[in-house]
Amino acid sequence: MAQKQTAGRDALGTFAPKFAELNDDVLFGEVWSREDKLSLRDRSIVTVTALMAQGLVDSSFQYHLISAKNNGVTRQEIAEILTHAAFYAGWPKAWAAFRMAKEVWTEGNAEKPL
Repeated sequence: MAQKQTAGRDALGTFAPKFAELNDDVLFGEVWSREDKLSLRDRSIVTVTALMAQGLVDSSFQYHLISAKNNGVTRQEIAEILTHAAFYAGWPKAWAAFRMAKEVWTEGNAEKPL
């Protein structure tokens, strides 16, 4: 089951309360919780691929890599996913994504989402 998300309210609650609400309650509360339609594991794969395709390899990308790992995506699978996506999203974006994924899938590293 998806965890209750409070990152939006924690980071932006007083500055952008509506955005924080939509982030926590709609994106993570309603969309990510539809596990009967698509598993958390599959949602993680889609999200990681979409973020990589945009070249977004920042802390949010790291969060979603950690979530993917916690949702059961293996090191071998993430390597295959990023390799496959590289041909559609771009080689330099894949290099950047691999650097971060390698850190996340290092033994004992990044077990919990940020």
